[in-house]
Amino acid sequence: FRPFPPEPVRQCVFEHVYFARPDSQVFGRNVLASRLALGRQLAREAPADADIVVPVPDSGIGAALGYSQESGLPYEWGLIRNHYVGRTFIEPKASIRSFGVRIKLNPVRSVLEGRRVVLIDDSIVRGTTSRKIVSMVREAGAREIHMRISSPPTIGPCYYGIDTPTRAELIASSHS
Repeated sequence: FRPFPPEPVRQCVFEHVYFARPDSQVFGRNVLASRLALGRQLAREAPADADIVVPVPDSGIGAALGYSQESGLPYEWGLIRNHYVGRTFIEPKASIRSFGVRIKLNPVRSVLEGRRVVLIDDSIVRGTTSRKIVSMVREAGAREIHMRISSPPTIGPCYYGIDTPTRAELIASSHS
């Protein structure tokens, strides 16, 4: 006897884009394979006249590698992540998110200075993290910065685990 019908599985794209480890199998597909494919597709859809491809670590690494492979541009470690800092975009307060980005990522001036950089991130939610990262890369001497995002725009809030309660907070909801 079953009092309720089984619930259908509800899949969250952010598992492949951001949350899951690259070596995970999610919804029957390897996460790294998904991220590489997103990066290759991004290179076809949004090429850039640049010198290097730089990932925003850690979740942007797979997409940046795919972009590099498809575009033929060299992949470089222009940002180093401090692994003792947690995920910043899911923090509830803007001040915490902003501070978190500054201590989480460190630009490598010797890699970035004077270069035209394709900066690859996995997603853009509020835009807080992206603004700070672009500013840091610019301060490190990059000549040009071409920001590329490997996932579709987040235009609606999520009420099931990601702290994005209103459409007004989502940068793509007013820029898409």
